[in-house]
Amino acid sequence: MSIPEVTCYSPATFLTLPMTTLLIENSRVLDVHALTLRTGLSVLVQDGRIAAVGADVVAPEGSTVLDARGMTLMPGLIDCHVHVVASSFNLGTVAKMPNVFTMLRSLPIMKGMLERGFTTVRDAGGADWSLAEAVRTGLVPGPRIFPAGKALSQTGGHADFRQRNDDLDVCSCAYKLGNIGRVVDGVDACRLAVREEILKGATQIKVMASGGVASPNDPIGNLGYSEAELRAIVEEASNANTYVMAHAYTPRAIARAVRCGVRTIEHGNLVDAPTAELMAEMGAFMVPTLITYEGLANEGERYGLPAASVAKIDSVRGQGKEAIKILAKAGVKMGLGSDLLAETHYLQSDELRLRAEILGTGPVLQQATLIGAEILGQQGQLGEVTPGAVADLLLVDGDPLADIACLLGQGEHIRAIVKDGAFVKNTL
Repeated sequence: MSIPEVTCYSPATFLTLPMTTLLIENSRVLDVHALTLRTGLSVLVQDGRIAAVGADVVAPEGSTVLDARGMTLMPGLIDCHVHVVASSFNLGTVAKMPNVFTMLRSLPIMKGMLERGFTTVRDAGGADWSLAEAVRTGLVPGPRIFPAGKALSQTGGHADFRQRNDDLDVCSCAYKLGNIGRVVDGVDACRLAVREEILKGATQIKVMASGGVASPNDPIGNLGYSEAELRAIVEEASNANTYVMAHAYTPRAIARAVRCGVRTIEHGNLVDAPTAELMAEMGAFMVPTLITYEGLANEGERYGLPAASVAKIDSVRGQGKEAIKILAKAGVKMGLGSDLLAETHYLQSDELRLRAEILGTGPVLQQATLIGAEILGQQGQLGEVTPGAVADLLLVDGDPLADIACLLGQGEHIRAIVKDGAFVKNTL
C-alpha cells in the first residue's frame, strides 16, 4: 500500500482575529530553503499573511512599523509531536482527571510552547477540536494545534493504562480529555473509531503500532494491531483526505506500519538501515523525539513515572542519536518532535540542540519549519517567510544558522513573536 497524499487544509481554518498591517524593516531574513540570511529586507504583513518581502516594500498609511535592525527574522517553529494535555508523567493518572481540570492544567503548557517560538504543533494524542478552537479564536494563548484526538490502541497497547488485575474494568478512555488514546480492537471497530475521531475534529489519525515507555503492560518489542486493522485505519483516514501517524520503535514495527500505508513514524529509535531505506522509498516521514528520553531519564521517577516505565527508558534512549544518523543517510525526511510530559515541557527547544549536535543547524532548522509544514500539508503556508504564507514570525537576537543556542531556553532570545499576523510577544 502506498503512502496516501494529505489534504492541505485551508489556512483560513487556522487564522485568528483581529488582523493588523505590520511592516518589519531592516531585518536579516532567514531563507529556510537556501539556508542563508538575506540582509536589508522588509516584510509586510497584512490580514494575517505575508504580503511582500523585499528591499523597497512600502507600508500603507497607519501600519505598525518595526525596526528589526541587527536581528534575524525567521518563520515560527513547528513541533510535530506534542501532548498538550500531558500534565503528569503518570499518564494513567491524567486519564482519570476531570475534563475541566485536565484542560486548565494544559493552559500553561500551551502558553510555554508559544513563548518558545513554536507557533504550530501537531498533537499526537489527547488534544481535541475544542482546545485547537480555543487557541484559534484567541480564547487562550498557545500554538496553532493540529489535533489527532484520541490515539488508537489495541487492548494492552500503548494507550491502555489499566493495571493487571483478575478482572479488567471497561476502558472509559474514549470519554476523558486527559487520556491520550482510546482502546479499540477489530477491523470494523477501528474503522468506526477513525470516523469518530475525524467527526470530532482530528486533522490526522494517531495509532499505536508498537509497545512504548509510558504505558504499563506493553514491551517495546510488541507489535500493535494486526495488518488488517492497520490497513483499515489507513484506508479510513485516506477516505477523509488525511493520513496516519504511528508510534513505532523497532524495525519490524516501523516497516510493517509503512507497508500498510502509514505516512509518519513517531520516535523510531531502533530503526536500522534497511528499514530507513524502505521509509525513503515509500516517502514516509520520521518524527524522532530525542529530548523526551532525557527528560524521562533525569526527572521521570521523581515526578511519578511508574517504575515499569522507568525500566524501559534505557532500551530506547541510547540509540536515538544513532537513529538520526541512519535516517539522514537514507534520505528520510524528518520532522521535529519533542513528546515531553509533565514538568519537562520546558525542555522542548533542546530537541533542536540535540539534533544540531548530529546534523548541524541548517538541516534541523528545516526540520522545524519546511518539513514540519510538509508533514502537516501546509507547504507554502507555514514554516517560511515568503509572500502568501501565514505570518508566523520570530525576531531573534542572534543567527540561528551559526548558533542554535539563540532558539533554546524559554524564548529569552526571541524578541518578538507574531502569529497569524498579530503580536503575541513584543519586547522591542
